Amino acid sequence: MSTTGRTSSGELGGIIEAVDGTDHAELLVAHNHLMSGLLGQQDELLRVIETSFGGTRIAVQGNRISADGPDAVRVVRLFDELVRVLQSGQGLDAEKVARTVDMVREDLSPSEVLNAELLRSAKGRMIRPRSAGQKRYTDAIARNVVTVGIGPAGTGKSYLAVALAVQALQSRQVKRIILTRPAVEAGERLGFLPGDLMAKVDPYLRPLYDALYDLLDPEGAQRLLDRGTVEVAPLAFMRGRTLNSSFIILDEAQNTTPEQMKMFLTRIGFGSKCVVTGDVTQIDVAGGRSGLVGLEQVLGSVENFEFVHLTRGDVVRHKIVADIIDAYEHAERSPKPAPDGD
Repeated sequence: MSTTGRTSSGELGGIIEAVDGTDHAELLVAHNHLMSGLLGQQDELLRVIETSFGGTRIAVQGNRISADGPDAVRVVRLFDELVRVLQSGQGLDAEKVARTVDMVREDLSPSEVLNAELLRSAKGRMIRPRSAGQKRYTDAIARNVVTVGIGPAGTGKSYLAVALAVQALQSRQVKRIILTRPAVEAGERLGFLPGDLMAKVDPYLRPLYDALYDLLDPEGAQRLLDRGTVEVAPLAFMRGRTLNSSFIILDEAQNTTPEQMKMFLTRIGFGSKCVVTGDVTQIDVAGGRSGLVGLEQVLGSVENFEFVHLTRGDVVRHKIVADIIDAYEHAERSPKPAPDGD
């Protein structure tokens, strides 16, 4: 039997690959205490991996994991990556393991994605990308002046943008954060809501407040709002301004008109960074004239301007959210039934 061997870079143990008609690979996990977190309660996580690679047999003896079958090397590499995630102090669950499986199948390094640190929240929770798409998105924000994140609900577009804005403010890369959304009625009449203009549009801005308060303690967030260091305002308030030394986030950009989008993008001043987020499947703007649709064709070649497309695989909310997205996409692709009487 001819074999090739290599040692994993994280000193987790040895990976041995054999090629003699039946692929075989092994991993020796150096630290026994990691095994329970790796396999899950009652081997729950092991079963997720076995289901994902049905043609490969996985055997666990003590802290030695072996795999036989067409995906043996890939399975062992997956376990190697999961051990690295555990060593960073993170826990594993079925959802995280499933996303890690997808990344390994794409020949990505899940540990590099999941171990990236963006910001520690006021409650001590480390904010990290949770999928390969989210890592591409946060990397794009770091290297560009303008980043456009397009994808379905639950992919973390707004939350991660706010997290990076807070990080930029804390590290003094910018002097203020500006969070804005278009106030689109979407079936409700603004005129019938109580209060002045800000009170009327406040419900539309609430998701941005929620992200801000989750990342900062409520008192600290309120101080920044009171000082004007963080501004949360409807898109109409951006007209006529030049925004220097700012981290600017336009959320729900699919509900801008082309004219509003042009107005917003031309507000960017010196020392500023801008993130535009939106979901082109949820357009509520009157007449369907969305400033986000077709934007990539117009601005895709502009330097320091990048578009990142997130997908169903980047949804990090409850699994049912991803299932709902799949169901709607399937319904939109299916032929519409003819009306009665036709």
